[in-house]
Amino acid sequence: MTNKPGLIDFPSKIGVFWNSEPWPIRDAQNIAREIEDLGYGSLFMPEGGGKDVLVESAAFLGATERLVVGTGIANIHVRIPTMAESGARMLTALYPGRFILGLGVSHAPFVVGSLGGAYRKPLAMMRSYLDGMDSVPAELESGTRPTRLLAALGPRMIGLSGERADGAHPYLVLPEQTRTTRAILGEDRWIVTEQAIAIGGSAEDQLRRAHNHLDLYSRLDNYRNSWLRQGFDETDVVIGGSERLARALVGMGTAEEAAASVTAHLDAGADHVVVQVAVDAPTEDPLPDLRALAAALVL
Repeated sequence: MTNKPGLIDFPSKIGVFWNSEPWPIRDAQNIAREIEDLGYGSLFMPEGGGKDVLVESAAFLGATERLVVGTGIANIHVRIPTMAESGARMLTALYPGRFILGLGVSHAPFVVGSLGGAYRKPLAMMRSYLDGMDSVPAELESGTRPTRLLAALGPRMIGLSGERADGAHPYLVLPEQTRTTRAILGEDRWIVTEQAIAIGGSAEDQLRRAHNHLDLYSRLDNYRNSWLRQGFDETDVVIGGSERLARALVGMGTAEEAAASVTAHLDAGADHVVVQVAVDAPTEDPLPDLRALAAALVL
């Protein structure tokens, strides 16, 4: 058991980040069970507008015994803050030590184009949302405030994740950025870092999957700006990312080489790392690569 806030007890320091939205939920639950059986300590999932990530979390928590389940992230634009807080409190009450509420501001093209909402300054949006969550009466599911992480790339959002949450959930970052995040947060806050991998097949296949994985993110200002802050330049933040960017952000090669890219974040100060298999299509089964990685990591 950790002495960090929230009383989260990861069975191991390596978990999985997986977009389960396209999968029928019964099939997704079977994959979650195997992820647990392989020795991974968590399952984090995004919220892209297809399924409610809190309902998915309940399904995965109910299908497993020890696995920590986290939202990576719950989009603050798709539910009011009091419902996010009360729903997360109920999951925390039902599954103590096993649920993490990751929150994020999403991206302007999605919020404006798909949701028809307004995208204001991210830091102000998040502060306002957290204020709304904090307005939920303490007696509602008393003593079960969920562990909160913020999707934090820039220094101000990282600072807010230490001030108003229990830590940060960095995504598509170098180990050096994990180290920077630790320096800002100090030792008493969680850092759960995502790390993409592309293993199996030829070197050309791996690089292609890495570029495919980066394609969407390279079109979003939040990530482009993050990469520029991390030392890349405009020639790297092209659509799909440059080869230099892809090789720096996606663990490629053998399972052992990919495992080293994962543990580099632990060495840089992460408490937990969630591995995301770069795939050609979201319906592609991540388990073959996760099995190989689990063996390389000796989970």
